[in-house]
Amino acid sequence: MSWIREGELNLIERLSANVLKAGPVPKHVAFIMDGNRRFARKKHVDRQEGHSQGFNKLAETLRWCLQLDIPEVTVYAFSIENFNRSREEVDGLMELAKLKFLRLLDERCFLNVCFAYTSRHEMANAVREMAWGVEQGLIKASDVSEALLSECLYSSNSPNPDLLIRTSGEVRLSDFLLWQTSHSCLVFQSVLWPEYSFWNLCDAVIQYQCNHASIMKARELHQDEQRRQQLEADHACVAELLHHHGNGKPADGPRRQEAVAEYGLRREARVKDFLEALRNKRDSFLTQLASQATVA
Repeated sequence: MSWIREGELNLIERLSANVLKAGPVPKHVAFIMDGNRRFARKKHVDRQEGHSQGFNKLAETLRWCLQLDIPEVTVYAFSIENFNRSREEVDGLMELAKLKFLRLLDERCFLNVCFAYTSRHEMANAVREMAWGVEQGLIKASDVSEALLSECLYSSNSPNPDLLIRTSGEVRLSDFLLWQTSHSCLVFQSVLWPEYSFWNLCDAVIQYQCNHASIMKARELHQDEQRRQQLEADHACVAELLHHHGNGKPADGPRRQEAVAEYGLRREARVKDFLEALRNKRDSFLTQLASQATVA
C-alpha cells in the first residue's frame, strides 16, 4: 500500500483544506525538519527512534501537501555539519535514510531532499561552475550574473520555495536555501518535527496567504531589477565592442539598439550551451559516483 497515500482527512480537515485552497496555495514548500532528537529525549526513546518517527512524519506531511494541492516539497534532511555527530548516530541515520528514501522513490512523489548540504557550499560551487565555464570558453566573464548563478544552483530545475517552515522553535535558517528563499514566506513553529500536525501546516499556509501580495510584489520588483541590470550590462559590452570596431566613433541610436539586441541573442545562446555542458558534466560525475558505489 502507498506510504504517503494511506489515511484520509476527517470531515473538519477536508473542509479546512477546501477553504485554504480557495486562496493562493504555495506551489513549493521547504521544511527544516528539526526536533527529532529532542522528541526522542522527551519520549525517553533512543535517537534512532526519534529519527525514524521523523521520517514517518515526512510521509504524512507529504500526504497533507497532496491534499492541499502543494505540488513540490523540499526538505533539509542532513547538513554537512551533521557529520560532526557521533559515528553511531550518523551511521544509523544514513542506513535509516536509505531505507526510507528508497520507499519514497517507489511513490514517485514530488520531493527534493537536501542531504549532506549547506547553502554556502552550494553557492560557492555555483561560482566555481561559472568560473569553469569562462575557463572553457563557453561563456564570457561579462555573462556572469545573478540570474546565471541561480541557474547553476542544485535547485535550478525547481521554482524557488514560496514557503519555508522550520519546526522545534529554532528561529534560524541553518544554512538552508539562503539564496532561494530571499523572497519566500518564512514560518518558524515551536512544535517538534515528529509531532507536526495537519493544523500546523494549515497555520503556515495561512501565514503565506496573509503575506502573498507583498511576496509577489517583492519578486516582481526583483525580476524587473534583474532585467534592468542585464540590459545595462549588454549596453556596456556593446559600447566597448563598437568603440574597438568603429574607429572610436560613437554609433547612432538605431545601430546601437540593433547591436544590443544581437548581442543579447548571442549571450543567451552562449548561456544555453554552457548550461547544457554543465548538466552533462554533472550527469557524468553522478554516473561515475554511482559506478564507484556499486563496485564498493
